Amino acid sequence: MSLFNVYPLFDITPVKAEDVFVYDENNTKYLDLYGGHAVISIGHSHPKYVAAISDQVAKLGFYSNSIQNPLQVKLADKLEQLSDCKDYELFLCNSGAEANENALKLASFHNGKKKVVAFKNGFHGRTSAAVAATDNAKIIAPINAQQEVEILELGDLEGVEKALAKNDVCAVIIECIQGVGGLDESTGAFYEGLDALCKKYNTCFIADEVQSGFGRTGDFFAFQKYNVTPDIISIAKGMGNGFPIGGILIHPNIKASFGLLGTTFGGNHLACVASLTVLEVIEEEHLMQNAKDISAYFIEKAKGISAIKNIKGRGLMLGLEFDFPIAELRKKLIFEHKIFTGSAKNPNLLRILPPLTIKKEHIDLFFEALKSELK
Repeated sequence: MSLFNVYPLFDITPVKAEDVFVYDENNTKYLDLYGGHAVISIGHSHPKYVAAISDQVAKLGFYSNSIQNPLQVKLADKLEQLSDCKDYELFLCNSGAEANENALKLASFHNGKKKVVAFKNGFHGRTSAAVAATDNAKIIAPINAQQEVEILELGDLEGVEKALAKNDVCAVIIECIQGVGGLDESTGAFYEGLDALCKKYNTCFIADEVQSGFGRTGDFFAFQKYNVTPDIISIAKGMGNGFPIGGILIHPNIKASFGLLGTTFGGNHLACVASLTVLEVIEEEHLMQNAKDISAYFIEKAKGISAIKNIKGRGLMLGLEFDFPIAELRKKLIFEHKIFTGSAKNPNLLRILPPLTIKKEHIDLFFEALKSELK
């Protein structure tokens, strides 16, 4: 049986990895400045992470959500402590798309409405309502297009109020820093105005933190730079350091009932241990502070390169914008300099999403390679 060919693949086969480095079958060493789409938060094969998962799978890897799982409670408590999202409740699932599906479904249950407002260049997943709220017509099938979604320009508060005033919008979903779309971010006045409008019109404010959460921006969540209180916060990617896990944090104004949401694999024992270990390592190794420190160092180095027209993002969720498409530059970085970076919907943007354990010496390697290619 052949694989369903939906991914263009680089001719590289990783077989092992350690911290910020990945090794292929020829033992060639690559610097990972992309973290597998911002998934690797505490570094590849962190010894504490490996030990915790190994110990748990030797005892109990999985059982259903029909029984008690104290690891879920422990994870919820640790997440509340580190994120400072007091009094929210946690529902666990398996991915970012699933997190956003549950967020949108829960919003609709909560206020009885069905339309969604999202924003240009936003990306929320590839499934059902999540993909309908994504600004990419190429990945929206006719069955997804049945969802009622209005996509507005980022920053358009007037358009938001006009949409919400019709009283049929269940949720506004937004990335406070856009990921796939190209690291765009609006103003504090916009996010705070958006929050106020959602409260005024009984609409759920969903903060999509799938890529930006778990310390990647230097804050635990990207929205925490602003004075906003999301009704639902979706999480995934860096949450498990590679183990599939997602979830939503739910404000106490939304009430639970049996059968409202459900999952088979979500919150399983291995997933909980993976995410708990991620949180413990983020705390013990001060990785949010490291994200801020390395970010400042990276930005200062980038400012010295005239070919870089714009530096976007925060923390270790960064983008370098050029006045030319970066596809060939990215290939040269991979194949000639052995450095992984990322692309975006913006063809001129090189995305940088390394493990939060990265050091200045690794940033130096990147800029040496970049300068040599820009000569």
